[in-house]
Amino acid sequence: MKFNAIITRHILKEMFPPFAVNILFFMFVFILTEILDITDMIVNYKVGLGVVAMLLVYSMPYFLVFILPMSVMMAILLTFLRMSGDNEIVALKSGGIGIYQLLPAVFTFCLMGAVLTGAMTVYGLPWSRSSLKALTIEIAKSNIDIGLKERTFNNAFKGVMLYVNKIDLQTKELRDVFIQDERNMNTMITIVAPRGKMASDPERLLFHLRLYNGAINQVDLKERSVNAVRFDTYDIQLDLSEALENLPNDPKHEQEMGLSELWGHLQHPKEKDTRYYRRLIELHRKFAIPLACFALGVLAVPLGVQAKSARKAFGFALGFFMFLLYYLLLSAGIVFGETGAYPPAIGIWLPNIVTGAVGWALLVRTVNGRPVYIDLFPRLFSWLRRA
Repeated sequence: MKFNAIITRHILKEMFPPFAVNILFFMFVFILTEILDITDMIVNYKVGLGVVAMLLVYSMPYFLVFILPMSVMMAILLTFLRMSGDNEIVALKSGGIGIYQLLPAVFTFCLMGAVLTGAMTVYGLPWSRSSLKALTIEIAKSNIDIGLKERTFNNAFKGVMLYVNKIDLQTKELRDVFIQDERNMNTMITIVAPRGKMASDPERLLFHLRLYNGAINQVDLKERSVNAVRFDTYDIQLDLSEALENLPNDPKHEQEMGLSELWGHLQHPKEKDTRYYRRLIELHRKFAIPLACFALGVLAVPLGVQAKSARKAFGFALGFFMFLLYYLLLSAGIVFGETGAYPPAIGIWLPNIVTGAVGWALLVRTVNGRPVYIDLFPRLFSWLRRA
């Protein structure tokens, strides 16, 4: 494979604009998916724009881990689609430049993407998870009712399970309230009320509830007796301080751990439970996802080179489908790997192996002058019909 510096620089220069556009586009999609929660925090909970911006910044590394490999693939695919459509590929072949001589630019670009993705997996994810935890504590201290959601069982208060069917954030009124209080070990208390009002004391991290026209059911576990009481008004005070104080000391999530921490926990495990497999999966993901840039990049080359104007949309759609296939294989590998059904390394590295093998096979067909779209896929569909 003869190296041509001019061609390599030219192709690299062509790849950066679509790469940047893809990153910005997917970041915009990410913000759109969070826009309702952002609006809710700003309008109803009076959370400042600066805090919301920091939440988005801290959430971005997790998102970038997946969109960087996809953006690398799409940048290579779009570059070769454009070059193929403008007959630049034909002109290069006429000048004695083969497909293999275009690969140094592709591999260089994939290496850049792999380095960026690796930085996100090794350094970005632990930083973002730790920063999100700290910022969540600060937000909860100033807006302790921000985590209260409709039709959701809330267990942020130690020993108390709270469920609310409807919340009016303007009037602080609650509808159809259910509370299960297990703070007393010998007594289980269940409170049901059709209506309530909430108030918060951020300085003392207290949450006040005043319930109306409800009922209290008390079960004495020691005496094995049940008492039922109806009330017109009932006040209950919930303390969030203990839960928030213990949050920084909770066991670290595997995504908060660096390489040395993960390796240290995996060296001498007490037992190979779900937590062990999750940490093992996270260790493999820190290397497998960055290297996916090479597997997806190689796949993008034949899809782009062989796509003429009539098949550009098909080439783009096929590239997007292959990334979805990669993500589905990765998700399946994580799910089955966590259960220990098979070694997690297989589930994490298999998508790279499958995608890379398919990409290299298509690349060899392209170099040998054998069409990908016209010849390969009809034969595949015909084989599937016969099967």
